Amino acid sequence: MGREARLGKVAGMSIGNEIERRLEIVRARIAAAARHAGRNPSSIRLVLASKTQPSAAIRAASRAGARDFGENYVQEAIAKRAELADLTEIRWHLIGHLQTNKARAAASAFALIHSVDSVRLAEALGRAQPSPRVRALIEVNLGAEASKSGVAPDGVAALVDAVRDKIEIEGLMTIPPPAAGAGTTRPYFARLREMRDRLAVQSGLALSELSMGMTDDFEIAIEEGATIVRVGRAVFGERTA
Repeated sequence: MGREARLGKVAGMSIGNEIERRLEIVRARIAAAARHAGRNPSSIRLVLASKTQPSAAIRAASRAGARDFGENYVQEAIAKRAELADLTEIRWHLIGHLQTNKARAAASAFALIHSVDSVRLAEALGRAQPSPRVRALIEVNLGAEASKSGVAPDGVAALVDAVRDKIEIEGLMTIPPPAAGAGTTRPYFARLREMRDRLAVQSGLALSELSMGMTDDFEIAIEEGATIVRVGRAVFGERTA
């Protein structure tokens, strides 16, 4: 093995060790937040937000026991799936906005799509994969932000009713507006939980999933009922792109 190859291997081991260390810390924080809220830590799924991360970082996280990875873009995720095809236990999530023209590719690429926000998109997913139906969450734009996708709160019930026979709706997802402090996101998480609970009664659907909370506020999200937290920076470090 040449000097450059040896240095590359050492660097890879160093990065892998750091990812493993950070992952252990995040898992401990999740467990502590769950216990503080009187919840079972095993009821919370950690999805590692791996947008722009190289396949080597995802492989390192997988070696440390991570199984769920969230991507923002369909084509980037498909490329990584191909590079990491030997990691058969990985579950891929789409956590970014999904364009309708990418629905066919997304339908078979992801274990769960977190960002359905229109009848048109749900219909496209249903046509792409009528059986088994695509597992998905409805994305809710609680902050009424023009720059973000997601259905408005007053349109969620109608959307659920319109698409329930086209996709497998498993719950709701939200990304609160940027805030000066993590504590300001709590009302949004509480509101999503309350909305989910009402919808479950009205629709008769289980709606068991709440995807909410990221690096800066996942503990608050857990206290408010999150079943899925999407964490990237706390495990992978700052993005370089």
